[in-house]
Amino acid sequence: MLGHSKLECLFLRIALALCILISCLSFGNAGITSTFIRSEWPSIDMPLDNDVFAIPKGHNAPQQVHITQGDYEGKAVIVSWVTPDDPGHNSVHYGTSDESYEFTAEGTVTNYTFYKYKSGYIHHCHVGDLKYNTKYYYKIGSGDSARKFWFQTPPKIDPDASYKFGIIGDLGQTFNSLSTLQHYMKSGGQTVLFLGDLSYADRYQFNDVGLRWDSWGRFAEQSAAYQPWIWSAGNHEIEYMPYMGEVEPFKSYIHRYLTPYLASKSSSPLWYAIRRASAHIIVLSAYSPFVKYTPQWHWLREELGRVDREKTPWLIVLMHVPIYNSNEAHFQEGESMQSVFESWFVKYRVDVVFAGHVHAYERSYRISSVNYNVSGDHHTIADKSAPVYITVGDGGNQEGLAGRFKDPQPEYSAFREASYGHSTLEIKNRTHAFYHWNRNDDGKKVATDEFILHNQYWGRNHRRRKLKKHIQMVIDEA
Repeated sequence: MLGHSKLECLFLRIALALCILISCLSFGNAGITSTFIRSEWPSIDMPLDNDVFAIPKGHNAPQQVHITQGDYEGKAVIVSWVTPDDPGHNSVHYGTSDESYEFTAEGTVTNYTFYKYKSGYIHHCHVGDLKYNTKYYYKIGSGDSARKFWFQTPPKIDPDASYKFGIIGDLGQTFNSLSTLQHYMKSGGQTVLFLGDLSYADRYQFNDVGLRWDSWGRFAEQSAAYQPWIWSAGNHEIEYMPYMGEVEPFKSYIHRYLTPYLASKSSSPLWYAIRRASAHIIVLSAYSPFVKYTPQWHWLREELGRVDREKTPWLIVLMHVPIYNSNEAHFQEGESMQSVFESWFVKYRVDVVFAGHVHAYERSYRISSVNYNVSGDHHTIADKSAPVYITVGDGGNQEGLAGRFKDPQPEYSAFREASYGHSTLEIKNRTHAFYHWNRNDDGKKVATDEFILHNQYWGRNHRRRKLKKHIQMVIDEA
């Protein structure tokens, strides 16, 4: 019987062979348009007296607790929360034991107004110098109102570090949203890559806008207080409402959801990058200037040059508006960003681009239109250097599903379905990752679309030979 190490080596060899086989494929067989029709819950927000929106007990108890990565390398978090009545304590007490909190970090506090709504006191605290792959416990608030949580730091930056990301977009706060979030929490995902459109509070008016931001923060806390959510902004975060005297874009979002943008030398919290485990993740803003010579354009050009695929082989891009989309909803809205950035995605061999916005699910083959700079179907070709484009805008918000796809299905489209759900990307090592899209089937999680994603950097011929030589050496030593 083979030993454990030999079995691992055999598995690596099989996985490598699969990667080489897949890299030889172009469009392959015709794509699939799912015929599944679900009986969904009504697309209306849950009432404010639902238990998921419950206000924590105790005077001025912290609520809407969430964390995100706080630096470039994964050794820090930003802990955020709201106190409703007064600023209260602004400290985070933390440590590696839930019985003693040996460290303390001091944060900042802010608030804002929106129409006549005045937010609670919004706290943000940077907790740094953390150890990799360590479980930390933290406490916020004081006395009987104190609340306790925990989080796990990622493994150190390493090309073979395994890690499981969840992907959620356009979540909202309906019963469908709750189904999506609860199913994701059972997936084993370690960090959420969020694709924009958080609360859908902009579908309300006057003071209800702020109140629905508060309810969404309490709703998301069940996950976001325990693992980082990597934020990106969508159109529902803009909140341009001149009839209410509110004309500052992203006002609520920027006050509530911090990002570590300065760590990646960005000039805006709306676009930034992080490294986590074996992944380099780039967040772009579809609703900020991005054409040539703008700050976002300059920043992305420099950030792509900083990517080190020897250390973080997986290059992932997040944006809100999809570049490739065969749904009637928001069709071709991504063409302007495509004309600016797609050639860079191909040049730097991005592995996968995740987007939301369209309230359905769709996955492409590896394709590009770089020779034409437009996304019309007749100009789109199979391209081994291009990313896979995946739309996961199916979180469950009150606008409902986008059920009308273009007919016939374009050749570049591998799978599409109008259902609510979430995705996971489980990176196994530098060569391959397992991807799953999970449908919420009447309250049950159903794995509906899945495939092996091979790494664009280590899949190239000379690097495959280098890796094959390394694997053979390991096998010989086993």
